[in-house]
Amino acid sequence: MHGIELIVFDFDGLILDTETPDYQAWQEIYAEHGQSLSFDRYAEGIGVRAGAVDYVGILNALAGTALERATVEARHRARLREILAQRPLRPGVRAHIEAARRMGLRLAVASSATRSWVTGHLEQRGVLAAFDAVRTIEDVGQGKPAPDLYLAVLDALDVRPHAAVAYEDSPNGLLAARRAGMRTVAVPNPITERLDLSGADVEIPSLADTPLPELLARLDGTERAAKPK
Repeated sequence: MHGIELIVFDFDGLILDTETPDYQAWQEIYAEHGQSLSFDRYAEGIGVRAGAVDYVGILNALAGTALERATVEARHRARLREILAQRPLRPGVRAHIEAARRMGLRLAVASSATRSWVTGHLEQRGVLAAFDAVRTIEDVGQGKPAPDLYLAVLDALDVRPHAAVAYEDSPNGLLAARRAGMRTVAVPNPITERLDLSGADVEIPSLADTPLPELLARLDGTERAAKPK
């Protein structure tokens, strides 16, 4: 028996690939000023709360400009919404949600983004009602890589850490789940496949490639994640 009662999904980059469009939108703005946002600098903001990396400040430093933060960030948000408007769930996400429900497993989302961002996209794509709990940055003191979001989900659903598995696409997310004592599955997207996801108990290229029963069977042989400091 796999012993899993709960599957917790990250949102950005895992349920919906928001990270590729996000990087694209920043690159377009940087290009207007003859600059480029390096992948390494962009990656510092993956899996953490919005605003943790000052992309406008980086641009001003590179270009020698004094662009107004609110104006640039508003342009970025507008372009990101435009790109995301018709973007579907990532491959295999809906299938894993449906399989979990058939198997009697509970489902949750743990995201360092805002509640309106997460629930709006989930509702638009018709899957919000499938989740028993959604915890976002408004619900906790710290975003990932702190374990607060995952601990909040476990507390809300009264599930022990070793009975839960986190689906994550970033090192910060994996670290947060491991610190909460959960097992982890890494599912990289086109952005995070360039990052080190070796901290996961299991890494798969796509949820579409690995049906839920098969994935749970692979987790059978893993020990409960240690809690790194």
